Amino acid sequence: MPFVFDAYGTLFDVHAAIARHRAAAGPDADRFSEIWRAKQLEYTWTLTLAGHYTEFWTLTQRALDFAFARVPSVDPALRGKLLDAYLTLDAFADARAVLRQLKERGERTGILSNGSPKMLAAAVETAGLKDDLDAVLSVDAIRMFKPRPEVYAMVTAEFSCAPEDVVFVSSNRWDVMGASAFGFRPVWVNRARAPEEYDDWAPAAVVPDLSGLMAISG
Repeated sequence: MPFVFDAYGTLFDVHAAIARHRAAAGPDADRFSEIWRAKQLEYTWTLTLAGHYTEFWTLTQRALDFAFARVPSVDPALRGKLLDAYLTLDAFADARAVLRQLKERGERTGILSNGSPKMLAAAVETAGLKDDLDAVLSVDAIRMFKPRPEVYAMVTAEFSCAPEDVVFVSSNRWDVMGASAFGFRPVWVNRARAPEEYDDWAPAAVVPDLSGLMAISG
C-alpha cells in the first residue's frame, strides 16, 4: 500500500526560506512569508479554475514579488537569496526518519506535489530523501494543480492501485479534502493546530507530526 506525501508544508518547511534570512528581512518577516505562501497557492487555484497553467516555480516568483510589494519593509534585494533558499528548503526534522521507517517495514512511498520537477528534485536532493522514495510526481505532467481529481489520479496510475489503497499525507487541509473526495485515505498533519474545516470530507486520521504515521497500517 503506498504512502504518498504532499511536499510543500508536509515534508518541506515552506517558511524555511525566510527563516534563513530573518535578520535581513526584519520584523515583518513572518507576515511576509505568510503572504508569499498564500499568494503562491491562490495562483494555482485561480489558474486551474480558469483552465490555464503556469509552472509552480514561476508562480512562486510572482507570489514573492507580490509579497515584496505588499510588505515594503522587506528589502527587494533579498529576492535572489530567497528564491535560492526556496529551491533547497529544509525538510521537517521528522521527514527522513519517518520515510525510512516506512520503507523498512515494506511500504511504497512517494510525493505528489504542485511543485515543478526542478523544484522537487532540488528539495529531495538537499534533504537526502531520494533513496526513501519510490516516486516523485509533479503536476507539471498534466498541467493542472491540486485539488483537481486528475492530479490524485496520477498516484493510482503510478502505483497501479485503487484510491482506497492509498494513504495520502498532507499538512494542507484543502489538499486533504481533495484527496478524500478522490477516495484516498487522507491523513492530516496538523502541526499548526488549525481548526477543522471541510466537514463533508474528513481525514481518515489527524496527527500532530509525521511520526504519527507509524501507527497507521498501509
